[in-house]
Amino acid sequence: MVPIFQKNLKMCIATPGVVSVLGTGSEGATIPEGTNAIEFSALVKIGGMTPAQALQAGTINAAKLMRWGGDIGSISKGKFADIIAVSGDPLADISETERVKFVMKGGEVFRNDLTPGTRGSEFFTR
Repeated sequence: MVPIFQKNLKMCIATPGVVSVLGTGSEGATIPEGTNAIEFSALVKIGGMTPAQALQAGTINAAKLMRWGGDIGSISKGKFADIIAVSGDPLADISETERVKFVMKGGEVFRNDLTPGTRGSEFFTR
């Protein structure tokens, strides 16, 4: 199954006009539920995406595909936003998404392993 997934992933990414998303469940059982960070890494390491393209596949691209781009998918005033932060730069090393240090969902902080006084990732400010 994995070689078929890898071949299809590369073909979709290389096809002009195809917008890649992750977290839809459409990939079947190749990426276990709840391990989207591994999927980000696969899009880069296997699919040939840049880290920025992979992150967009799980955020803004998915929101636009669901026609929810006005409400979710980016951090903007008036939008709903669940936020994660990492210590490193996921644009330099996509595997940083596998080492989450901060989680906020619905305005409530569920995890905060960041050292006081540090800012976390610059991902959302670029």
